[in-house]
Formats: sequence, structure tokens, C-alpha cells
Amino acid sequence: MPRFCYTAIQLIRESNPLFANIEFNARLLTGLEQLNISTPTEVQELMLPLALAGKDVQVCAETGSGKTLAYLLPVMELLLNRAAAPNAATRALVMVPTRELARQVFKTAQQFADLTHLNVGLLTGGDEFKYQAAVLRKNPEIIISTPGRLVDHIKRGSAELKDLEFLILDEADRMLDMGFAEDMNLVVSHANKERQTFMLSATLRHEGIGRIARAMLREPEVITTHTVQDQHEYIRQQRILADDNAHKDRLLVWLLANETYDKAIIFVNKRVEVQRLNEFLRRHRNGIAMLHGDMTQDERNYVMQSLREGKRNILIATDVAARGLDVEGMDLVINYDLARKGDEYVHRIGRTGRAGKTGLAISLIAAHEWNLKASIERYLQQLMESREIPELKGNYRGPKKLKASGKAAGAKKKPKAGKKATAAKASGARAGSKNSSEKKKLGPRPSRPKNTGTLMDSEGFAPIKRKKPGADGN
Repeated sequence: MPRFCYTAIQLIRESNPLFANIEFNARLLTGLEQLNISTPTEVQELMLPLALAGKDVQVCAETGSGKTLAYLLPVMELLLNRAAAPNAATRALVMVPTRELARQVFKTAQQFADLTHLNVGLLTGGDEFKYQAAVLRKNPEIIISTPGRLVDHIKRGSAELKDLEFLILDEADRMLDMGFAEDMNLVVSHANKERQTFMLSATLRHEGIGRIARAMLREPEVITTHTVQDQHEYIRQQRILADDNAHKDRLLVWLLANETYDKAIIFVNKRVEVQRLNEFLRRHRNGIAMLHGDMTQDERNYVMQSLREGKRNILIATDVAARGLDVEGMDLVINYDLARKGDEYVHRIGRTGRAGKTGLAISLIAAHEWNLKASIERYLQQLMESREIPELKGNYRGPKKLKASGKAAGAKKKPKAGKKATAAKASGARAGSKNSSEKKKLGPRPSRPKNTGTLMDSEGFAPIKRKKPGADGN
């Protein structure tokens, strides 16, 4: 152990019983000290002993809970303690859904790898295959990759997973939502079966998570920390009603001018809306940047770097930025368009309120988004705080009537006649036609007896009184 590490390691171990009980490599402890990390998060405290014991682990934890170090630390510790076979291929693979998250994980892994003999490689879309193939030929112990690009390398024969000791599926729920289930299965089919697997997600309720866990993990230990239903104590969630996009534009300008924030992110659902808002807001403020899926990797990198350096402080983005956005000081989130799903909403607002810092998340709600808002609130089991800006009060005041679910109660529609009702009606019509023909055969109906002047006639009906001419005054 290097002499210069003793003081730092001793301080970490004395302030944190977890590190005192686990004999981490001295260089990894030095990396923790350089990052000013002395106290583990809840997910780290629960996962580290299980991972170091060789267990497969399934983790459900919220965004910003420290999941990255929860799996990187034990993987690196075990790799450093195990002698690799000569010319061994990749030993650990981390799969993530987006380029931004891949770069964030790569950056963290590289900080620790620089202190050791371990090498880390990054595979994402947007970079040249030749360059990435050259990286793979050097057999880095750890690869961070998005599913699509890794599958491309497997099919080209440039990626080899037969020596894989660790497989980490980070944000597995998001990968399923993005349609990577087939790619994930292909990767696993090429991986060494005698491996240790970690699967991390924001929810255990996703319909595909259980299926993936059963197929890819062996008797996993399940860890659940703060679920998406637990209210984030550091994020204040508000909603403001809006009439339309023109009204939202005015609200957005007001919020950016009057709220206190270091950096803000505005979420929309469509790329074309990102570009429109970018042009619109540039007429009112400086420091605007945008991020969406059609941008090249160089353009994305430039945007992220400008945010980190403070050259830009307002980002307009689609959900491509909801996960893996590594920017300090993001303390205001505005949902210009409401997220389409509860999980996406959670990851959006999770860009703020990180590492114990407070944040504000504001959603602009139009009439067509009310029921979606109610669904998200029901999923999270918490309500957004109602807010109104007096000088920008709109006409939309919310639904007049609400269902028990919180959704708008619309006017009841008359049920359409089903097949049975239509058939019954047709049957009745045929029966009526048959009865009509039978009546014709029976002859004319007998005439009713003449009025006898009594109150009731012979059939029990009161006699019909006819008006005399001129009785109505004409």
C-alpha cells in the first residue's frame, strides 16, 4: 500500500463503518477520497457486501441514489483481486440505455481506473467503428456501452464476451422502454454463462423487469430503497394550468425570469418543439442550449460541456436528457410537455434535488394533459402542488367534475346497441311481421260498442268526448 494513502484511507474508515468492515483496495479508497466521498448512500451500503460475496443482485432505487458506485466499486475490487487469463477479453460489461448515461458512467469508472492497472472502454453510437474496434483489440477489462452499438460490434466480430465475469444492466427498465429487449437477449446469449449479474432499475413494477430478471439472474438478492412512490424530500413539485402552447410560452418566459436557479432544464416531447422553443427563448434570454436525438455526438458533447462550464444555463431537451445528465447545479425542472409515463416523469424531475440539494419541478398542464397528470399522481401516490401566476391567469380552471381517480368526469354517453340488442330488435321485427300476417287472416277487428252515455264503456274505457264546432272560440 502506498505510504501517501494511509492518512486518507484511515480517515475514510474511521468516519464510515462500511469501509472499515470491507477491505477495499487502497487505490479505490484513494479514488473515494479524491471524490470527497466518505459516507455511502443507502443503495451502496446494501449492495456492496452482497456484490463482493458473489451474489447476483436486483436493485430498485431512485435516480441520483448512487447506483453507479454501488456496482463499480465491487466490480473493480474483485477484478483487482482476481488474476485474469493471458489475453483475456472483456471481463466486465456495463450496458446503459443512452449515450449521455454511458459517458457519465465511463467518466466515473475512468477516475478509479486511472489509479489502477484496469482499462475502461466506451462504445456508443456517433463514434467511428474503426476507432472503437481498436479500443476493443486492446482488451479493456471494463466496457461501458449502449445496447445497439454493442450488438453491432458482436455481429461484426469485434466484441468478445466469452471471458465476461460481470454483466451490469443499468436502468434496465429504460432499455426495455426504448425497445432494446431483443438486443439485451442477444448480448446475454454471447456472454459467459458463469458470470455475476447486477440489474438496476427505478421500478420493480415494469412489466418486463420480472421476465428479464428470471432469464438473466441466478437467485438474485433483491434490494429496494426509495421507490418511485416515495416522495422525494428535496424536490418541490408544482403544477400550473395553461390554456394552450401560446399561454405556456408566456408562463415559461415568466418562470425563467422570476425563479431563482443556477441551471434549468425544460422538457418537451417532440424534437420539433425543442427547436421552436430554442428559437423563441433566444429572443428573450441568453444562455439557451438544446439537446435531442437528431444531434450528432459532437454536437451533444459541445452542449454538455457548455452547460458544465456555465457558458449555458438553460437546456431545452427531449427525454434523451432525462437519464444520465451529468451537470452540477441543475435546480429547476420545467415540464413544458408532461411526461407520457410516471417513470419518465420521475427521471425528469430527478435531474434536480440530487445529493441532498433542494430543487423545484414545475409542470405546465393543459386541458388535454389533465388525465395524464392524474395518472402520474396516482402512480406516485402524491399530488403536485397547485400554483397560479396572477398576472398570467388563464381561462382553463381544470375539470368541473372529477372521478375518484382524479381524472376528468366527462358526459355519460348512451351505450351503443350491441350485437345481442340488434339481433333481439331484428327478431322482434320479424315477430311483429308474423303477428301482422296472422291478424290479417283473423279478419277485421270487431267494432267497439257505441257510447251509452255511461262513465265507462263495455271495455272499461271512458267514452271519447268530441268537441262541438266553435267550442274552442273560433
